[in-house]
This record gives sequence, C-alpha cells and structure tokens, in this order.
Amino acid sequence: MMTLEEAEHCFPQINTSCRKHSRPQSESMIISILMSFISLITVVLNLLVIVSISHFRQLHTPTNLLLLSLAVSDFLVGLFVMPFQILLIEPCWFLGALVCVLFYFLTFIIVTASIVNMVLISVDRYVAICDPLRYSTRITQKRVKICVLLCWIYCVFLSFLFLSDNLKKPGRYNSCYGQCVINISGVADLILGFIIPVSTIVILYLRVFVVAVSQARAMRSHITAVKLQSSVTVTVKKSELKAARTLGVVVAVFLMCYCPYYGFSLSGSDIVLGSSTDLFIVFLVFFNSSLNPVIYALFYPWFRKSVKIILTLEILRHSSHQAHIL
Repeated sequence: MMTLEEAEHCFPQINTSCRKHSRPQSESMIISILMSFISLITVVLNLLVIVSISHFRQLHTPTNLLLLSLAVSDFLVGLFVMPFQILLIEPCWFLGALVCVLFYFLTFIIVTASIVNMVLISVDRYVAICDPLRYSTRITQKRVKICVLLCWIYCVFLSFLFLSDNLKKPGRYNSCYGQCVINISGVADLILGFIIPVSTIVILYLRVFVVAVSQARAMRSHITAVKLQSSVTVTVKKSELKAARTLGVVVAVFLMCYCPYYGFSLSGSDIVLGSSTDLFIVFLVFFNSSLNPVIYALFYPWFRKSVKIILTLEILRHSSHQAHIL
C-alpha cells in the first residue's frame, strides 16, 4: 500500500521525483475550471475577430491587418498556451523534458508576438494622427504585411536566442524528476521583450495623445468659414482620433496585464507557479488575450455587425464578403 510520503511525490516509484503542492484539491479544481473556461472564451472571441477581418472586404485595411495579427497571437494563447498552463499548476510534468522545452519555446514566440504587434499598432496610430496627409502613402497593406511577417520572424529568432541551451539538452535545469523548468536570461528578456517595446509604445502614444488633444481643441473652436475640403479633412481626423482612442484602451489594458509580471523580473524576484500570487501574475499576462476582443466589441461597431452576420450564418451567402460593415 502507498505511504503518505510516497503519495506526495509526482512519481512515487522514483526517489528523485518532485513533490506535489499541498494546495487543496478543491482549490486546484476551481483554478483548472476557471482557466479552461477563459481559454475557451479566448479562442472563440479571437476566432470571431480573425474570421471578420479575413472575410469582409471592407475590413481589409492596414490597421485591421495589425489587429488580425494580434488576434492570431491571442487565439494561439487561448488554444495552446492556456491549456498547457493548467498542467503547470502542479509541478508534476508528465509529458517529458522535450515537450516542456517546446511548450516554452512556442509560448515565448506567441507572447512576444503580442508585444511586437502592440508596437506596430502604436506606430500605425502615430503616423495616422501625427502625419495624416502621408498616412495612405507610408502605411500601405503591402508594407504592413511585410512588417507582420518580420514581426513573427523576429519572435522566432528571439526564442532560438533565449532557449538554445534548453533545446540542446532538454531538462538540464530540472532539480527533480517530473519538473518543467527552463533557463532564460532575465536581463535580456526584460530589455528586449519588455523595456524597449513598452518604452516605444508609451513614447508614441504620448505623442499621439498630445496631437489628439490639440486637434480636438481645434475642432471645437469657432470657425465661421470652412471650405468643403476642410470639412472632409475634419471628418477623417475624427475617425482617426476615435480609432486612436480605441487602440489606446487596448494598449493601456496590455500594459496593466504585463507590467506586474515584468515588475517581478525588474525587482529580481523569481516567479514560481506553486504560489497562488505568482500563478495569478502569469495568468494575468494570458488573460490580456481574452480582453482584446471584448474591447473591440465595446468600441468597434463593425465588429458587432460582423459577429451578428457570422452567428446568424449569413456569412455563408455567396456575396457576404461584400457586405457593408463600416
């Protein structure tokens, strides 16, 4: 009969096996159910964003292509990262050292892609607000597609750079059998994965905010003689300002979700998923992928219209891709 001490190990038959956490089974079950539900919501909502932007021709704009790339990374977080993260609630990893490294390798690509996509979105809004006359010539669909491709290539490169030692010898940093631990240079990850991208995002959006405020004041000023061309320009600026405000909310939520995790790294603390606090901090990073589609639903009428067409199966009509969404 198995003793109590053996039952506390991941692999009772192996002396070097890792010990299980003493977390109550009810607590572990609640955490698993909650994360599974949020994972499902993340997949469904981001899939709706992907289908909407991909299917409807009116939504094929440079800005929406960046939102599409962001939705793909968020979709992969819900489909791949969150389910595997449930397995890491306990230290017992039953899938082997190689799968452990591959999991972190793909997770690093996906999460870094979300950060770099935020940088691209900030650049797009910066040009649209601060240099609107040359926006259509500087930000084209072709250039945006190239930037999105380079974004994902850059994320793969960083993953190989940071995890090359782990890929050469999986499990080399495990302290006990059944553990899933990798080693990443905290300083390099902090600088390349957070400080530089976030600094870029904050600087660009501060500039956008200053210009947007000045333009809003100009629009409210009493101008008696306005030419037709000027009125068209004002209308365009209003739409750009609205898009900037919406994407500003996306960026703000992104910062709130990511800053606690990297704050720990900046303070020199280690994050271990055995602690409920650390588990919440890591989960908050992934929860950002669930919030982005909710923001779209609240602020983008085109997203609500496209979701209605998708859910009512009108999307199956032959000419549905030409529907008036905007």
